[in-house]
Amino acid sequence: MKTLISCAYNIDNCFVELKFADGSMIAIDTIAVENKVADNMYQRSELDYLIYNAPLDYVDLILNGDLEKYLKAVTQYKSLDN
Repeated sequence: MKTLISCAYNIDNCFVELKFADGSMIAIDTIAVENKVADNMYQRSELDYLIYNAPLDYVDLILNGDLEKYLKAVTQYKSLDN
């Protein structure tokens, strides 16, 4: 099991970066994730909140959870077409 040293959002390249004790690193492209799973501005806003305020939770959802299911559960909006 790898020991996590740090998890942070790098605003310079828009990646969430995880660094491990053995020297390995995982970098997640947040723009690519948003383009793939976010269908509207509310879901993008939720992802942005996680990236800036809870990057470890964001990574956990991407690597271990179902990000699309999470976004559908936490974002609610009404269409202006009504």
